[in-house]
Amino acid sequence: MTLQELYTLIGGDYEQATKIMRRDRLIDRYIRKLSSSQVGESLAAAGEKLDATGMFESAHAMKGVCANLGLVTLSEAASELAEEFRPGTARKYTDEQVREKLSAIAALYQRTIDGIRQYEQG
Repeated sequence: MTLQELYTLIGGDYEQATKIMRRDRLIDRYIRKLSSSQVGESLAAAGEKLDATGMFESAHAMKGVCANLGLVTLSEAASELAEEFRPGTARKYTDEQVREKLSAIAALYQRTIDGIRQYEQG
């Protein structure tokens, strides 16, 4: 599987990733690191407790990493959650809506990780 095929599979924006990273070698290196990072697990753990600080920090980290890798949908979903829990910002979602958003992010993240693992296998 090529990087372009991976991006098609996981719904990423390969062109955006190449604009930021400039080289397939760098995209390859960092996309592989995502599958071993704990960013998804950290967000899920914070979400279970509705830990506002933990959710902000984890969602913000996920947003940045995913944006740099051209994982636009996942980055935007994480950004929305990060803004919900940004310190000093009034919440606009109920706890149930937050749980729904966390569930959607978890599904997107898992789809991405599954695709990366397929890519890593060749």
